[in-house]
Amino acid sequence: MEVLFWLGIMVTFLIIEAITVGLTTIWFAIGAFFAMIAAALGVMTPIQIVIFFAVSLTLLLFTRPIAVKYVNPHKIKTNYEDAVDKTVKVIERVDNVNGTGKAVLSGQEWTARTKEDEMGLEEGELARVVGVEGVKLILIPLRQQEE
Repeated sequence: MEVLFWLGIMVTFLIIEAITVGLTTIWFAIGAFFAMIAAALGVMTPIQIVIFFAVSLTLLLFTRPIAVKYVNPHKIKTNYEDAVDKTVKVIERVDNVNGTGKAVLSGQEWTARTKEDEMGLEEGELARVVGVEGVKLILIPLRQQEE
């Protein structure tokens, strides 16, 4: 009877995994498979439960990051990931208080703000990107970096 229970649990997790494709419940399906084998070998129920959780959580914690990396290897980097630490040229005065400022990064115009509100950047000045918030580059002047 326990074998059928674990088989049902395994099938349920496999169905959930097929629907969501999140690489989360597959590990619990494998844990249920090992618990089912333990049940078929006559192992006591508490030990089956320990096997289920031990196998499931071990696989989830240690193999999921590797599996996710290989399942989605062609992830395209966004401008955000490439923007930080790049130098940009200010094309419109950056003033956080007045909500103005634009900079050019790799030929594309971005809305720009400074890291600190009291700091401003003039048109033509060079700055370093220290972050991105939404579609805004967060900048510090290059002159500040040198000090």
